[in-house]
Amino acid sequence: MEWYYALTLLVGMVIFLMACAVPVGFAFMATNLIGGLVFIGGTSAFLQVVDNSSALITRFQLAPVPFFIFMGSLFFYSGLAIRVFDTLDKFLGRIPGRLCYLTVAGGTIFSTLTGSSMANTAMLGSLMVPEMQRRGYHWRMSLGPILGTGGLAMIIPPSTLGVLLASLAGIDVGRFLIAGIVPGLLLAVLFTLLITAQIRLNPDATPNYVVEPVSFSTAMKLAVINILPMSFVVFMVIGLIILGIATPTESAAFGVLGVLILTFAFRLFSFDVMKKSMLSTIKVGGMVFFIILNSSIFSQLLAYSGASAGMLQFTTSLGASPTSVLILIFLCLLILGMFMDPVSIMLITIPIFFPLIHALGINPIWFGIFMLIALEMSQTTPPFGLLLFVMLGVAPPGITLKKVASAAAPFLACDLVLIGIMALVPGIVLYLPGLM
Repeated sequence: MEWYYALTLLVGMVIFLMACAVPVGFAFMATNLIGGLVFIGGTSAFLQVVDNSSALITRFQLAPVPFFIFMGSLFFYSGLAIRVFDTLDKFLGRIPGRLCYLTVAGGTIFSTLTGSSMANTAMLGSLMVPEMQRRGYHWRMSLGPILGTGGLAMIIPPSTLGVLLASLAGIDVGRFLIAGIVPGLLLAVLFTLLITAQIRLNPDATPNYVVEPVSFSTAMKLAVINILPMSFVVFMVIGLIILGIATPTESAAFGVLGVLILTFAFRLFSFDVMKKSMLSTIKVGGMVFFIILNSSIFSQLLAYSGASAGMLQFTTSLGASPTSVLILIFLCLLILGMFMDPVSIMLITIPIFFPLIHALGINPIWFGIFMLIALEMSQTTPPFGLLLFVMLGVAPPGITLKKVASAAAPFLACDLVLIGIMALVPGIVLYLPGLM
């Protein structure tokens, strides 16, 4: 069978099943079984799937995933996140649009402790939108910063999607996680500059109101109590990797330990918190590993059928420049993101894109961050961007999908600016991993 027929059959089958509302993992499993019968034939196809299954999901590189999920769940259910936001709020005082800046600052900190963009957006939306609406903020200023900052968790470590991408693409997980620090912080700075520009252009969008003054000494005391301990957890997750003391798996375990210590220190620990956190970890982790299992078999089928090699040879024979290929990949990810979740997109595209960028001489760590930014943008792209619907779920009545997407548009422009900076100065991504 020609490679383009094989590629169309396998990818088309996955997309068709997901369009029929078949869950992602089962769509890949059905495609693998049918594809195995077509390309391998007989019962040996099923035996091949069974033989490969245990090895595919017992890789050491995947061990950080459940730890990061558990850490984020503990941080959310224990109420530690609320303490961070309350303290940051005291620091901002009477700055115009302070709740917008609070969203960016708090969301950036929360990103380093959860690794989940959906959890980030849901928490920011449920905390900040009602308060902004009550204070009289324009809907554009109350929704936009949350949608922009919510996606930071895809880039800033620990990123669950980052671990998944690195594992599927064969990239060193530790180096890849560290590579997201500078781009993520730079994106937060761009969001802050955008909010400042929006406030100056339309001061009425962020009304002034009386704020109870807090002395500097009181604010510093609250910061030492509520924010400084969070840096302890961030160091245990990120610092230990940079210093080469711990592997990503070990640092993820230390991160969980750090959050547990804080829940005891702040007297927020309870068996109910542990129960909710563990159940959330089991549900999300089980889904992720089931998807990884089937997607890895799918990658093997693409290789066995000749689809990967055929497309690679065809693309390189066109003589297109690396820049042109990156633009096409970006558009492809953006279009897929209109209809699919990021995990599904990664599972389909990683086996195709990474051999291609290796052939073109593009650094895989740089490309991985590029891909995460594109996926983050796709989550706020209508009509089916997941973060848009998360925001709709916590927004007050009267907020439509059109308004949510309109509020997110300027923040998508910041993502494009970041990609341009990365292209001009690749060291933004590659400097920190190079120190390891």
